Amino acid sequence: MTPGGVLPMEFLFSREFSEDPQGQYAALRAAGPIHPIDFPQGATAFLVVDHEHARAALNDPRLSKDTAHSAVPVPPELFFGGTMLAMDPPDHTRLRSLIAKAFTARRVEALRPRIQEITDGLLDDLGAAGESDLIEALAVPLPITVICELLGVPAGDRDRFRGWTAVLTVPPLTREARERRRTAAREFNAYLLDVFAERRASPADDLISALIAARDGDAALSDHELLNTIALLLIAGHETTVNLIGNGVLALLRAPDQLALLRERPELLPGAVEEFLRYDPPLERASQRVAREELEIAGTRVPKGAWVHIALAAAGRDPAAHENPDTLDIARPASRHVAFGHGVHFCLGAPLARLEGQIAIGGLVARFPGLTLAVPESDLRWHRMGSIVHGLVALPVRVK
Repeated sequence: MTPGGVLPMEFLFSREFSEDPQGQYAALRAAGPIHPIDFPQGATAFLVVDHEHARAALNDPRLSKDTAHSAVPVPPELFFGGTMLAMDPPDHTRLRSLIAKAFTARRVEALRPRIQEITDGLLDDLGAAGESDLIEALAVPLPITVICELLGVPAGDRDRFRGWTAVLTVPPLTREARERRRTAAREFNAYLLDVFAERRASPADDLISALIAARDGDAALSDHELLNTIALLLIAGHETTVNLIGNGVLALLRAPDQLALLRERPELLPGAVEEFLRYDPPLERASQRVAREELEIAGTRVPKGAWVHIALAAAGRDPAAHENPDTLDIARPASRHVAFGHGVHFCLGAPLARLEGQIAIGGLVARFPGLTLAVPESDLRWHRMGSIVHGLVALPVRVK
């Protein structure tokens, strides 16, 4: 893509872009930190591609998460309508506070032994197979199992949850996709409403019971808020962890010196996960923001009602913020990456994603010294589908 003029929406969703997003972003960044883009179609919109202005925009209260501020009508279901990802303070503050009371750091840390146990079992199966798709064998089942156990979903219902999640994570860009999404949402909501009734009658030691019990004064989460919160935990949290694991492992396979270093120095694992998040983040762009008033970004006028898209992947490779940004360096000093956002909308599930990423990637690297790609790198394909997520369709590997 040659910078200049308005970038078409198809640019972000093209095969050309998916095969070399960082090359495309580098060309844009060299031409300037912000560019007009036709997305959503018909709206005035901009794409921010540098670290400085991305970080500032992520925490700018003039940029609303509520698409009602858009100058052109958009279907709210396309942009996380009803969840925290489409709310501003004070509604966002109230909802986040209630969820944080249940989704505590202590609750997440208490999951460590169980996450390790689940990972060990999946790695046993991976070793027995010898050759597998790492996405299906490890990256997908680990977070869906963990979140279902955290919520208190019975083991017999987890395949249903995984099926609903698979449908709800695909943007409904066609009539068929919209109908599948509506059907999945109806089934998902009906199931959860039954669970809410059960937990109110007989609370358990799980996140659903904790969310039901959470209070801010006399205020509690409504059933509608509970449904949207759990959907967000499943969709946003699940996709983030799947792609963190897949993208991180691929980054190591592409950099054998870093893979060897991680095996030699496993104490580098927490920093390595941060480097994976900077180098090839699980979300390519942040969720939507709309200007609630006229403002300026990097000298560019952004009118009221305009959309601002923040390229997290581009910010992570900005040479003005990161030394040698295109080099994977698991011993890199802590960087201010924005893979989980910044400010009041910083990802609430980041501690869980980090923990799962550390245990999964650390276990894989330690268990299988002969880990290699099972296909030529040119055969790998990335999800596009109009989504903000950045992840592999499959990652075939051999282990020994």
